[in-house]
Amino acid sequence: MNRPVKFLIIRFSSIGDIVLTTPVIRCLKEQYPNAEVHFVVKKKFRQVVEHNPYIDQLHLLDNNLKELVATFKNEHFDYIIDLHKTLRSYLLRFRLRRPTLTFRKLSVEKLIMNRFHVDFLPKGIHIVERNLKSVEPLGVKNDHKPVDYFISPEEEVPLSELPVLHQKGYVAFVIGGQHFTKKLPAEKIINICRTIDKPIILLGGPEDAAVAKIVAEACDEKIYDACGKYSLNQSVSLLKSARSVIAHDTGLMHISGAFNKPIVSVWGGTSAEHFGVWPYLNTRQVIAEVKGLSCHPCSNFGLSACPQKHFKCMREQDEDLIAGSAVSMFNETSLTE
Repeated sequence: MNRPVKFLIIRFSSIGDIVLTTPVIRCLKEQYPNAEVHFVVKKKFRQVVEHNPYIDQLHLLDNNLKELVATFKNEHFDYIIDLHKTLRSYLLRFRLRRPTLTFRKLSVEKLIMNRFHVDFLPKGIHIVERNLKSVEPLGVKNDHKPVDYFISPEEEVPLSELPVLHQKGYVAFVIGGQHFTKKLPAEKIINICRTIDKPIILLGGPEDAAVAKIVAEACDEKIYDACGKYSLNQSVSLLKSARSVIAHDTGLMHISGAFNKPIVSVWGGTSAEHFGVWPYLNTRQVIAEVKGLSCHPCSNFGLSACPQKHFKCMREQDEDLIAGSAVSMFNETSLTE
């Protein structure tokens, strides 16, 4: 019997970026003979991949790279696949001294796009495709399937636990976002929610609870505030059960692609063209983005404040487009399910 070929895939963070590596994990496991797939991620993001059946062994980084190196030296990996390409991942590769495959990070091209608004990034090539190119030398091909996300049965939130109004269908509104320039102002969220004539569940973390409270108080009982009340995977369960989704550029936006959710993705300081939902050709998606701004995009990952002080990329978002698209998708999904 042939011995396993051991792979270590590195992607330490963050939620969305980890999710966008899952096609590599799946394709490698399914297409490479005797592949034994190990994956390393920061401990705080373990929920994102801990139930992934294509991962044979999950390793957690808890700010102690030296300890991780000692563990990995006993594993005798055949290949390292670095899908992060940071100083820390480079140090890990250097210490292990194993054959390494990696992807084009395009840091210079991104810097030019954000600083000078000149786009040298490859047209029509998604980050998922760039990730998959890292394993092409092994004969692994893009299977053109969605990203993966798996949760345990214990993490599924039964619809019967929701308010009665929401048990027959709802719009999931992901109001969170890691940075200010990725998020709609509270008054815009309120206006959109008031326009939607369907039940709505607000999704986000504890850091979004204050805004969620303001939105819920400004609207009626059609709002169910779930921000900070559920774990990440329980929130994913609620996303999975939604008829349609509205989301900022955040982890749950990318996770929606795993379930082929019809989605209105709302873009502020970051760009939908290169970092949108995958598979963007198969998912019903409306991209809400203010066109014609000379300052857009201003960053890859979002900023704590608008560099131009006007925040037009979010303040001028078309509320009727966002609300109307979400309702239209809701009605279409209701008819087909």
